[in-house]
Amino acid sequence: MTRYEPAIDVAALQAIDTHVHIEDDGHGGNSLPPELAAAADKYFGAGGPARDLDAVAAYYRERKTAAVVFTVDAETQLVHPPVDSAAIAEGAARNNDVLIPYGSVDPRRADALDRIRRLVDESGVRGFKFHPTVQGFDPSDEQYYPLYAAISDAGVPALFHTGQTGIGAGLPGGYGFRLAYSNPMLLDGVAADFPDLQIIMAHPSVPWQDEAISVATHKHNTWIDLSGWSPKYFPPQLVRAANSFLRERILFGSDFPLITPDRWIADAEKAELFKPEVLPAIMKTNAVRLLGLAG
Repeated sequence: MTRYEPAIDVAALQAIDTHVHIEDDGHGGNSLPPELAAAADKYFGAGGPARDLDAVAAYYRERKTAAVVFTVDAETQLVHPPVDSAAIAEGAARNNDVLIPYGSVDPRRADALDRIRRLVDESGVRGFKFHPTVQGFDPSDEQYYPLYAAISDAGVPALFHTGQTGIGAGLPGGYGFRLAYSNPMLLDGVAADFPDLQIIMAHPSVPWQDEAISVATHKHNTWIDLSGWSPKYFPPQLVRAANSFLRERILFGSDFPLITPDRWIADAEKAELFKPEVLPAIMKTNAVRLLGLAG
């Protein structure tokens, strides 16, 4: 297995998309059960670009944009095998001019800590993705602290889904998912207890946007990515924060393939939400700093 090492020409990039899902293993497998994948596509009106890793790399290369790629390992909750994070890292190594791999580990597995260490040491992942609602865990529970300690020791960020989710929407009982696990306030204690761990709160955190802003304002090891929603729907308080006191910790993310970067950028330009002097940081330079890329 080839260990990932980045070869990204930061100066040549127009943007870094910090939130890109790889849910197709390239062999007909998907990290979501079929009924859940179909419901998510219906919710987002998704379609369009091919989703296997090499096709995603070509898509982003064409746009002079780097992409942080990952899956969500929720095998315990979904009783369904995930896309392999080690395979994503190996695919990113083939496309290391545009792709940056994060790992995902089901935190409810007995061997979760060992998996995190192996993904860092053997695969070279550059961060970890958690989805508390889909994975079915309370991220503030201290039983998961050894996982956060290992990620902090590795010097890579942890990305957490926050706010409501389209996954399970419209299905009976929302597929049994608990939205409350994705309240960003549950990450406040994690940020307090792991001050060296860089924590990304993914998405406008509807209906808890004020909580996310409060956490980010108080804990400077926290970030907000803008994925999962068209910018035309961004809450006004998030736009104000992005243009002012949180401008150095706001990240562009699309939520590809559910929302493409083309759509995100077009909607942002039409809405004219962000100050011209702030936009370069949101689109690229904040991510360069967070990910430790040579700029």
